[in-house]
Amino acid sequence: MCGIIGIVGRDEEDVVVDLINGLERLEYRGYDSCGVAVVTGGSILRARAVGRLQNLKAKLDDSGLSGCVGIGHTRWATHGKATENNAHPIMTRDVAVVHNGIIENHKELRFDLQNDGYIFETDTDTEVAALFLQREMDRGASHRDAFRRLLKNIDGSYAFGVLFNALPNAIVAARHRSPLAVGLGRMTCVGSDAASMSGMCDKIIYLEDGDQAEISTNGVSFFDKNFQHVERKVHKMSDNWADSDKGKYPHYMLKEMMEQPNAIRKTILHNQMDHHILDGVSRILILACGTSYHAGMVARYWFEKFLKIPTNVEMASEYRYRSPIIEDGVMAIIVTQSGETIDTLEAMEHVRRNGCSRVAAIANVKNSAISRSADFVFYTEAGIEVGVASTKAFTAQLTILAEMAFHQHEFLLRELQNIPTLCEEILLSHDRLKEIAENIQKANSVVFLGRGALYPIALEGALKLKEISYIHAEGFASGEMKHGPIALVDDSVPVVCLCPHDELFDKNVSNIQEALARGSNIIVLSDSSGSPLLPAEVTKIILPRVQSELAPILYPVPLQLLAYYVALLRGADVDKPRNLAKSVTVE
Repeated sequence: MCGIIGIVGRDEEDVVVDLINGLERLEYRGYDSCGVAVVTGGSILRARAVGRLQNLKAKLDDSGLSGCVGIGHTRWATHGKATENNAHPIMTRDVAVVHNGIIENHKELRFDLQNDGYIFETDTDTEVAALFLQREMDRGASHRDAFRRLLKNIDGSYAFGVLFNALPNAIVAARHRSPLAVGLGRMTCVGSDAASMSGMCDKIIYLEDGDQAEISTNGVSFFDKNFQHVERKVHKMSDNWADSDKGKYPHYMLKEMMEQPNAIRKTILHNQMDHHILDGVSRILILACGTSYHAGMVARYWFEKFLKIPTNVEMASEYRYRSPIIEDGVMAIIVTQSGETIDTLEAMEHVRRNGCSRVAAIANVKNSAISRSADFVFYTEAGIEVGVASTKAFTAQLTILAEMAFHQHEFLLRELQNIPTLCEEILLSHDRLKEIAENIQKANSVVFLGRGALYPIALEGALKLKEISYIHAEGFASGEMKHGPIALVDDSVPVVCLCPHDELFDKNVSNIQEALARGSNIIVLSDSSGSPLLPAEVTKIILPRVQSELAPILYPVPLQLLAYYVALLRGADVDKPRNLAKSVTVE
């Protein structure tokens, strides 16, 4: 889950500042280490640093590094620890390489290269690519032939950006199962996503799987997996990244939580359901990972209740390693924030290969790999989400899934339009959540409970807390408490219960009583009707009343805020939690 950027400047313009700007927009993909390399004076020079981008900036201030062609990288470590030696760009005498992906046969290639006398200096899989290129050129191959031989000999996933000493005015790039695009504008760029090129480019060309590109001061050439020259479609680049700063907020996560009402409104406005999309569908298959998987789990309750269509929800990362049966009449719904998640993309391709003829996608990024491959696309109009922990994209995903489930139920669709206002009520009065965070911050473990369609929201609440505060948290179906999880509960373990006043209220109260008999820190989210009926000993968070079917869109909001305030109290980086990256582009 790394981010790469490459820039070919115009009229000998220095690109180092622009490389850093591009890396800032890519830092959500990884922030273990970072680096840049430029061609200058017939040589490739680089600077690298461990940790955040400001560490690299400090080095560059002292180094005076400059050049009109360069590449940059921000890393999420896979092979090798986060050290400066393992940071990209990886260099040999004549080559510098940045890479997003995993070279699965790196051990075999390493063995061959070592037998040929080449010495490895890093623990990365990427170094085999750099040394392979160096060996081929030492044997007399041109840069183009060396690169193509590399692509033929590696297994796995990659997005490469390569500088060659012998090619001082160009960058050579290629992709396989990892996202990569070329940007055209003030500069000519290559990058992991459109965001990295924002401000420099106004047009974008997405490389297809297996494509190779040569970006130079003379223009851009594209080649397909057979190395035949091809043309690729040019798209207008969105200017959404103009609004991607934190503004008045201390963190992106807080800003993005506060943007949820507007994101939900825009998502409702821009997604009108075609009532015929489900014609002939006998089963729905939802594929997703992480937070998006939880949205899919909620949708299963909705789809089976209101559409009367059997629905399966599968973890995309596991799905294709089973032997799933895809019968006629199945519609797959792919749920993803980035539209580039490798596990989800691979699962989507798996269902395609196995006969699924109708694939819909729910994505937040236009022209992403998954949205380009789907038959139907519904966009969550959440805007750019920078914080690693998804907030507004999640509630926007739920909004689209609700529109799909309720498309024949006018009353629920009208009620859905009230959700943004109710969401605003929570966001404008969350001091109570700050107080409760004080009672959670020192816990070693937290339990979340929910029933029905709020069970996935309990899972999501636990995920948010563990993602950004590093407290161990687990979500459970409330009815499963007595089948094992209740053994975890004592006075030191807070229990967060989702308990709106609905048809399951009495059963939820019974579970709360069971928890109270074993622990003293029980936190209950309910509404004005349910709150007076709760045991006096619990800590209450009172939310606006909402139609029970729509509670899964509203109840995540206070859980996000609770996780945020706990993380702040513990001194964690809420926007860039350790070991995580926003877009998962490697297996």
